[in-house]
Amino acid sequence: MTTTQFTEPVGLSRRRMLGAALAAGAAVPLASVAVAGPAWAAPAPTAGTPGRLTLPEPTGPHPVGQVPLHLVDRSRPDAIAGPGKFRELMATVWYPARDVERYPVAPWMPAGALKAFLADVGVALDPALAPLTSGHVGAPVRRSGRRLPVVVYAHGAHSHQGDHTIMVQELASHGYAVITVAHAYDSFTEFPDGRIAVPGGGPNTPTFPGDFAADLRFLLDCAEQLAAGSNPDVDGRELPKGLLGSLDPQRMGAFGWSKGGTATACATLADRRIRAGLSLDGPMQMRPALSGDLDRPFMMMTAEFTRATDPTAEQFWEHLRGWRLNIQAQGALHASYGDSQALYPQVAKLLGWSPQQLQGVIGTLDPDEAVRIQQAYPLAFFDEHLRHRGGHLLDGPSRDFPAVTYVP
Repeated sequence: MTTTQFTEPVGLSRRRMLGAALAAGAAVPLASVAVAGPAWAAPAPTAGTPGRLTLPEPTGPHPVGQVPLHLVDRSRPDAIAGPGKFRELMATVWYPARDVERYPVAPWMPAGALKAFLADVGVALDPALAPLTSGHVGAPVRRSGRRLPVVVYAHGAHSHQGDHTIMVQELASHGYAVITVAHAYDSFTEFPDGRIAVPGGGPNTPTFPGDFAADLRFLLDCAEQLAAGSNPDVDGRELPKGLLGSLDPQRMGAFGWSKGGTATACATLADRRIRAGLSLDGPMQMRPALSGDLDRPFMMMTAEFTRATDPTAEQFWEHLRGWRLNIQAQGALHASYGDSQALYPQVAKLLGWSPQQLQGVIGTLDPDEAVRIQQAYPLAFFDEHLRHRGGHLLDGPSRDFPAVTYVP
């Protein structure tokens, strides 16, 4: 299968989806809630209202550690940045940890990046509301005698690398090393020297899914460096004890949401190091048309870009010649597979949204079940295809997840 370029349907950014959903609500006019942005963009709580927004704790047996990395891909010159510049990225490694008590937990989004994100949508935020993760910065890696399988993650358009923290820290708590990345020119991110990067640029800016896919493949290179005992951080950042030599380059997978899901498909097609790929409602637009097949495991968790409504999704499905699975949660919207399902219901209470407005953002899928779905199904997929652990969740419908249907 060969691909040279991907395109993305317009209007997929989280900000546009939320604004459209609220504008369509009748109970609370958009102007009165003063928000057209992300879930955490809420006014300061008043007496009797909840404080900091929270994310669900991961269910795995291990505490979670994480460390940011400052990376430069010297194989890709960056004409946008200027002569002699190369593609610069921020990434984060999440992993099972030990002795985490004296290590601080990481914020869901760095303060500078969060401020830029909110400025972009014109919303004031009390920083006390921003959620924290379960990742302890710099905690030592838990070593069990076997190296950690690796999964790389791609976010969606105009988003950030923490957008699917629930899934990421769930995998880490079950023994995976997960590497997330802030895709340059289409993400809000903060660099170690204080620079804040925001989405932007002209038509030649490298923000196509194919560019995201190249970032994922570079993360695989970095994972191989870490596995070999080499630090890929360009600033020589001190890494957590036990991280070097702890990753398994023979067991690597990838997943992503929306444009990141399309990028995951692109990277899996192009790079055999990815042994299993997972797309979270990715629009599978590929140009030129597919001309080959993919023989490795691939799973699609669809919501709006279904094979029944999107011919490109069906076309991609027909080129999957290895293990394949397409599941869909009834009542899910495009943003339903992610942290939105945990955060937006909390914001709805703070802002007095009507039930219709909340459903316009996260769909009619029960939020608690939605969180359990995104914790259970990606884990089951990577366990089966990277760890070869037997399980029955992916065999067919489950009483524990009544909303999940299997699309033949």
